[in-house]
Amino acid sequence: MSLLLIKEDGTGLPNANAYANAADGDAYHDGHLYATSWTSASLANKEKALVFATRVIDSQYRFHGFRTTTTQALQWPRTSCPDQDSAPDSTGVAYFASNHLPSSLTNATCEMARALLATDRTGAPPGEGLDATQTSASSSSKDGTTSSSVSNSSMTRYSKVDTRPTISQAAQAFLSMLGNLRGQGSGPVPLLRV
Repeated sequence: MSLLLIKEDGTGLPNANAYANAADGDAYHDGHLYATSWTSASLANKEKALVFATRVIDSQYRFHGFRTTTTQALQWPRTSCPDQDSAPDSTGVAYFASNHLPSSLTNATCEMARALLATDRTGAPPGEGLDATQTSASSSSKDGTTSSSVSNSSMTRYSKVDTRPTISQAAQAFLSMLGNLRGQGSGPVPLLRV
């Protein structure tokens, strides 16, 4: 069975599986310097990448506001999501319209699709998180006897500092005004006294 891409149109479709379609991706990548992984992909792979990018974005982001309907398949469209780039209304706040998708979401989906076509960002590459590996060996023997011992040990230390994010930095920048990356939202900040 082949994939059928169904782009969310702003109405809260119960069967939508993407925030962008191949035409959106082509338009986005027309102005991209590093678009080769997108432009060389088949239409089927572009659509798979857009659906996968949408899944990754929906699973990794906690968006502001609320889902528009209880039956919609994706996290967007949303109500009460602040739009910091628009003029505020009488309450002093501007919101994204609850019946369309912000262009930054479409751009993030296209950017993420290109990144996924280039490499599998959902799996850890070899060595990711590896801080140091240490191996030691020792041997000893007693003088005048036949007794001897050999000892080998190995230790691997891991660090989460160098792990590559699943969502590319460019896609994160597009999504920054729409919500927070799960696990990295705003919250208490530790106070360091010096």
